Amino acid sequence: MQKAFITGVTGQDGYYLSEFLLDKGYEVHGIIRRSSSFNTSRIEPLISKYNDKFKLYYSDLLDSSSLNNLITNIQPDEIYNLAAQSHVAVSFKNPMYTISSGNQGTISILEAIRNSDKEIKFYQASSSEMYGGGSKEMLNEQSVFDPKSPYAASKVFSHNVTKLYRDSYDLFAVNGILFNHESPFRGETFVTRKISRAVGRISLGLQTKLTLGNLDASRDWGFAGDYVEGMWMMLQHDRPDDWVLATGETHTVKEFAEEAFEMVNLNWEDYVETSDRYLRPNEVEYLLGDSSKAQQQLGWKPKVSFKDLVKKMVEEDLLLAQREQVLLKENLIYPTWENHT
Repeated sequence: MQKAFITGVTGQDGYYLSEFLLDKGYEVHGIIRRSSSFNTSRIEPLISKYNDKFKLYYSDLLDSSSLNNLITNIQPDEIYNLAAQSHVAVSFKNPMYTISSGNQGTISILEAIRNSDKEIKFYQASSSEMYGGGSKEMLNEQSVFDPKSPYAASKVFSHNVTKLYRDSYDLFAVNGILFNHESPFRGETFVTRKISRAVGRISLGLQTKLTLGNLDASRDWGFAGDYVEGMWMMLQHDRPDDWVLATGETHTVKEFAEEAFEMVNLNWEDYVETSDRYLRPNEVEYLLGDSSKAQQQLGWKPKVSFKDLVKKMVEEDLLLAQREQVLLKENLIYPTWENHT
């Protein structure tokens, strides 16, 4: 039985990747941080369904000794390093943690692999944010990095150190440069999920307005479930390399909002307002990816269209809003979201 070790297992990508690997018959091992509250809500269904094949451990990217011990004891065939402080805006407010956790964790894992007697394949989660969005060209594996946030700078370091270890120690280490990928499991502070949550609540009268930042920021948005399959495909290739995963089309935040409100027969302009407090100190205006290398070499391609992605998210968040409506009527919860009624 193949064994996979995943950092960031409780996040959006961690959920979809764990589900994908478990369905393939893998034994999946993941790390979670100690917390005063439970932080496994996304993966609870997987814990229930795959109890004996899905194992969790307390650890942290800043604890290199713990990571090394876990990798030594588990002896995984594949390691997927998905963990990071991944919110770009937050990285400006907490740059030290963003950079130290991301960079130290990557090196700790690579060192554990280098010193292991077992040949372990390594996947590093790189990001389209590394490019900086300064031009409107399609971006590929050869495009120049120009990071515009502490998060992006951290990702560039981890990307480069992964290549360094691959070349210096002949490790099977790959970088997946993934453009924006969303889902109903996306964190609620990310703009796409913020929009779909608000659409659900506004349609039921639980929220009055949706406040956003830069409506003209344009992103190459795909479905997270498609992208985790690409991660796995990279580690099945006959040689390690770096690959871009993207849909090849870009849409503005305004277009996402318009599409989402249209799903519930509302005009987005009646509900969306903007505020400078949601603008980044250094804005990334435009990202568009070219995944032709992954399509040709791995056989990967995105399956879910932009319209269907928005539909998936809005439908799920309508159900969540309906549950919230019932709980509010029973005084079992109180509204904590912005612009609530």
